[in-house]
Amino acid sequence: MSGAPMLTGVDAIHVATVFEDCIDQLATLGRIMPTSFEFRPDALEIVRGELNQIVDCQVQLERRYQSVLIKKIEMLGVTKNPEKLLNIEKEVLNAGGDLKNSTHIFGRTLKQNPLTADNLNKIQDDRAYVENVVTATMTELVQNCSFESLIEAVRAEKQRKASLQSTIQKEQDGRKKVKELQKQLIDVKKEREVEVQQRKEMISHLKDQLQEMKAKTNMEGKYIKKCADVAVAQSQKKCFLTEKEMKDEIEKLHHKTDEENRAHKEILKYLQEHQSDLEKKLDFWIEKYETDKEAKQKELDTLKQTKAKDLEKLQELTKLYKEYEQIVVEDRIEKEKARRKAEQEAIELKASIKLQSWWRGVMVRKGFGPFGKKKKKRGKGKGKKKGKGKGGKKGKKK
Repeated sequence: MSGAPMLTGVDAIHVATVFEDCIDQLATLGRIMPTSFEFRPDALEIVRGELNQIVDCQVQLERRYQSVLIKKIEMLGVTKNPEKLLNIEKEVLNAGGDLKNSTHIFGRTLKQNPLTADNLNKIQDDRAYVENVVTATMTELVQNCSFESLIEAVRAEKQRKASLQSTIQKEQDGRKKVKELQKQLIDVKKEREVEVQQRKEMISHLKDQLQEMKAKTNMEGKYIKKCADVAVAQSQKKCFLTEKEMKDEIEKLHHKTDEENRAHKEILKYLQEHQSDLEKKLDFWIEKYETDKEAKQKELDTLKQTKAKDLEKLQELTKLYKEYEQIVVEDRIEKEKARRKAEQEAIELKASIKLQSWWRGVMVRKGFGPFGKKKKKRGKGKGKKKGKGKGGKKGKKK
């Protein structure tokens, strides 16, 4: 007790008075607090009011945090003073911390139901514990002017909370470890199951391969045996067929040889008969050749003589044709000359007529030769000339 904090008598009385008032309020609160709000008619109003207060506080903190952030952004763009920046950073941190705590409280409040009896029982227990601690502290203050019991209660509560927190942490660690072990166990089971399944599949596959090999061996043996039997039977049948074909071919060759011999005899007989006929025809054609040769030679001589005569006649006619042709050409040349001469004379006549007409016109216009003007008397001529002159002048004036 000597190391415990001590208070003076007046301070101890003041604190004891405050504690007594607190005890009375806690006792009053314990008597007036209902066991549960669940069946009260204004329970929803109470909960709604508390929630509205919490929400309003949350909204105010969010607005404050937003305004502080805007202020920080504006400050960063305006000034580079480290003190101002540090102050605004502290304001941001404070606003963020308040908002975080408020959000935590708001979330915990939403998770808990204030209408159930568990929360109220816990509140009653906490109130009774605080009331007992405050009563013991007040008694100690009155008797000894110290508050060692309060310190012990706080220390015990801290130890209890630390022990509870340690227990909770151990429980969480144990749960995590159990989950990890369960997960490892599940993984090991899965691995073993997969391995067993693979081995079963391998055994089944090997059994299938063994059965396939046995079946394949039996089938191959049967197949080889059947192939050998079939090959032997096929060879025998082939030899039999070959032998039969050769016998048939020998018979055909014998038959064909007989036919060839018979045909040879008949052909030989026919050729001998035909040879005698051809010899007779040869004699006939030789005689006819000699006769026809003499006749044709006579005709050839006659034709040669006729050809010589015709050739002489042709030469004479050719000569006569050339003479007539020369006469015709000369006649055509003479006619062409006469025609050209007549055309030239006609052209000259036409030109001379045109020339005479032109000259006659010139003589008439100029008054040459017989077309000249006759001489008249001078008086009359002068009067006429004057009249003409006047008329001409008048005409000019006009």
